[in-house]
Amino acid sequence: MARKPILTASEAAALVKDGMTITTSGFVGSCMPEALTKALEQRFLTTNSPQNLTFVYSSAQGNHDGSGADHFAHEGMTRRVIGGHWNLAPQLGRMVLENKIEGYNLPQGVLCKLYRDIASRSLGHITHVGIGTFVDPRIEGGKLNRMTQEDLIEVIHINGQERLLFKAIPLDIAFIRGTYADESGNVTLEREVASLEATSMAQAVHNCGGKVIVQVERLVQDGTLDPRLVKIPGIYVDGIVVCKVPDDHAQSLGCEYDGSMCGEFRATISNGNPVPLSAKKIIGRRAAMELSAGKVVNLGIGAPEYVALVAGEEGISNCITLTVEGGPVGGIPQAGVRFGACVNAECILDQPYQFDFYDGGGLDLCFLGLAEVDNNGDVNVSRLGTRITGSGGFTNISSNSKKAVFCGTFTNGVKIQTGDGKLTILEEGKKHKFVKKVTEITFSGVVAGKAGKDVLYVTERAVFALKADGIHLIEVAPGIDVQTQVLDEMDFEPIVDRDADGNVKLMDARIFKDEVMGMTIE
Repeated sequence: MARKPILTASEAAALVKDGMTITTSGFVGSCMPEALTKALEQRFLTTNSPQNLTFVYSSAQGNHDGSGADHFAHEGMTRRVIGGHWNLAPQLGRMVLENKIEGYNLPQGVLCKLYRDIASRSLGHITHVGIGTFVDPRIEGGKLNRMTQEDLIEVIHINGQERLLFKAIPLDIAFIRGTYADESGNVTLEREVASLEATSMAQAVHNCGGKVIVQVERLVQDGTLDPRLVKIPGIYVDGIVVCKVPDDHAQSLGCEYDGSMCGEFRATISNGNPVPLSAKKIIGRRAAMELSAGKVVNLGIGAPEYVALVAGEEGISNCITLTVEGGPVGGIPQAGVRFGACVNAECILDQPYQFDFYDGGGLDLCFLGLAEVDNNGDVNVSRLGTRITGSGGFTNISSNSKKAVFCGTFTNGVKIQTGDGKLTILEEGKKHKFVKKVTEITFSGVVAGKAGKDVLYVTERAVFALKADGIHLIEVAPGIDVQTQVLDEMDFEPIVDRDADGNVKLMDARIFKDEVMGMTIE
């Protein structure tokens, strides 16, 4: 095979022309080709070129610090953004809110699988995911502002079943992150926390007639790479950039390399000191009581992360298998800038395969966040006030898991006191989360209800269940007054399940004690 061009980051950036559609790899603070996207941003700031780009990415990219997707956040540089998660690129989100660029939010699982459909020259990706949510074209069609007009999604009917068609997007250039490349352009990813959709992305861009540029840690001699580790064969690759600045090729932004997150070795794990009892730990404890042995689980960020912490403290972690949408199966999911990685994973799949498993109902249980819930059981996490967060994998995961448990505080900003077996509200939160109508439907309670899906909403003071006739209040915390501290703090009236004496079932008092619960699962 002919040797591939070895480029500088600036030379690679020069390949991006006005009006092109560019796609990049990355998952939160990992797997991002920072040297390439920084060089492209610098070129625009210096020369006012390229202009009017369309930027496509499937997963969250960045860390609220101008990294990742925010390298594209300049007027004139970017015309349109199609992304799976926006929260870590606040400058891009601000441009959408100010109607300076067109913006779309599509489910992360749809986008990462759409690369495969683009590669195979299909019309697009056909799926049930998103029906009844904000991406449904009968609702918002994934459009984020008034200047975004083109319909990228259609409702279609096949064999009597309703589906959404996410249209294929022609791609001109890809910036992808790898580990090693040989002189023929074969690329491995063994020091990355996940392989994500790197193979599918490279195939898609190549088959669109575009250029695939890969940023790597090191160039090696032909014949020295294990072909079983090559994720991007040289036949897809048009140029290689060897990163010269270590910080631009950190395994995760600002973090030292950890081989336990890519299978190089297995780390010794200690449960450490117990996490202090808080509202989020209370939520994590009650949610963890839904676990049972042998289940395959996905955890979201925020309050759901406490489910894993509680499982560790209670010694039941080895009874379940945790997974992350980016591809890891098993091990310990990481948080913060390393979200998407797992320490001691048993397997790291390509992200599209992980979402195939999720979308087909492979997940037994998911624990996800909640920002708003309404009387239909709809949940919003994708648009919070004036901030665009995006759905990420939430829509795929929540709508396809056999059971969904949404976790969050009852009101926004509540302050509590606990530890003695009961809950005391010291200061009520200023914003209700249980509202008449959610700002945006990230999870459709209507669709879930028709399907008879098992859905719970767990807060620090109350637990609700979605049933055929609506939202039911099924448990309250010891010490909480149902009327004044639950029902009066909601914008709709749930159905209250009471016993023969007119009482609502109490949450387990162990949840509210500052000691190990002694939890077991079967």
